[in-house]
Amino acid sequence: MWIWHLWTLLVCAISVVAAELNSDNEQKPVVSTDEAEQIISNSGHTNNWAVLVSTSRFWFNYRHMANTLSLYRTVKRLGIPDSQIILMLADDIACNPRNAFPGTVFNNMDQAIDLYGDDVEVDYRGYEVTVENFVRLLTDRWDENHPRSKRLLTDENSNIFIY
Repeated sequence: MWIWHLWTLLVCAISVVAAELNSDNEQKPVVSTDEAEQIISNSGHTNNWAVLVSTSRFWFNYRHMANTLSLYRTVKRLGIPDSQIILMLADDIACNPRNAFPGTVFNNMDQAIDLYGDDVEVDYRGYEVTVENFVRLLTDRWDENHPRSKRLLTDENSNIFIY
């Protein structure tokens, strides 16, 4: 887990330095493509995980669930399987009586993509979405009866995206 924190810190530091160097609007690469590939190949990275959390409840927080579902759709499209995505949704906006389009969630007004389609696998919903369960998920402190599908089964070579 500390490798992930170190990697995140390194990326942030590179971004800050790049912003300072490019303040004169010249596009200079921070590192060459070869250097970037070497950094990635030496990381020992073996798998990717995503933990997507929407803790907001009630209709007026529709956008929070829509944003979380947008990221869910994106990480799936980028190749992370549902078995490596933990989705926590505190409220079911799709079935809210105020929803003009029951059973659907959209992230923009043109309603082009239903984010709450048939292939959404919610791991924690409603009152299961708590600070305690989030901390338990990150620290893997569950009792032996907790389903493996609701666990973050990472190791020291895992990358974890948390939203």
